[in-house]
Amino acid sequence: MNGLGNEIVVVDLRGQTQVLTQAEARAVAEAPRSHFDQMMVLHDPRTKGTDAFVRIYNSDGSLSAACGNGTRCIGWLMASEKGRNILKFETDAGILDVTVDGIGSITVDMGEPKFGWADIPLRDPFHDTRRIELQIGPMDAPVLHTPSVVNVGNPHAIYWVDDVDAYDLGRFGPLLENHPLFPDRANISLAQVVSRAAIRLRTWERGAGLTKACGTAACAAAVCAVRLDKTDRKVAVTLPGGVLLIEWTSRNRILMTGPAEDEYAGEVMLPEA
Repeated sequence: MNGLGNEIVVVDLRGQTQVLTQAEARAVAEAPRSHFDQMMVLHDPRTKGTDAFVRIYNSDGSLSAACGNGTRCIGWLMASEKGRNILKFETDAGILDVTVDGIGSITVDMGEPKFGWADIPLRDPFHDTRRIELQIGPMDAPVLHTPSVVNVGNPHAIYWVDDVDAYDLGRFGPLLENHPLFPDRANISLAQVVSRAAIRLRTWERGAGLTKACGTAACAAAVCAVRLDKTDRKVAVTLPGGVLLIEWTSRNRILMTGPAEDEYAGEVMLPEA
């Protein structure tokens, strides 16, 4: 499947006890036919009232706690299977509510953003995470500087720029993702504010690299823009793969709305546990 071009592989292991290893996830990602940015693995529910527990793998085999585009994909699949449009999925980031109005409009409640430096987490304490000291380039003429940071299920750093296409994110992304300031690594984004209701965004995803869309990055950019009074609380975020609608509600919840696309289904043979 894909969400705005963000390549998603969904593996259904409900009814089984097997847990994929990082090496197995990497092997699936390395095969051209099944390459993915994120893999969403469905397991039997752990918590009453939820529809599945979901493990999320990046293409390098590392685990992720949240994936907005992938959650829309499994929301569409599960809604079709169960014949209802309201679902709940549990991930390492918590329980996510999903409302499916159609394959072109799926809303995920991504939960509450975390702005405390220890919750992101950062190595060093920063009193104000709206902008922190982290730059690329010379001290007197940095290429990128003072990003906003937030955790929306995983760590994000947002650099505010005049043109998201004017920077070589494929070059800077790996350096910033693995910067010592981020003990759990981080997603790195370039954000361009177009208006009070619109943002352009490009993202280097932790463990996956450059992708056409990153749902959590769109959420991160939206809430950080509000904190800096750059936008209103409801914005359209345009990524290389398309547009997501993000709303940071008065209840401190982040609602992400966008499409999913079903590409093909198949089987993969895994070794027995």
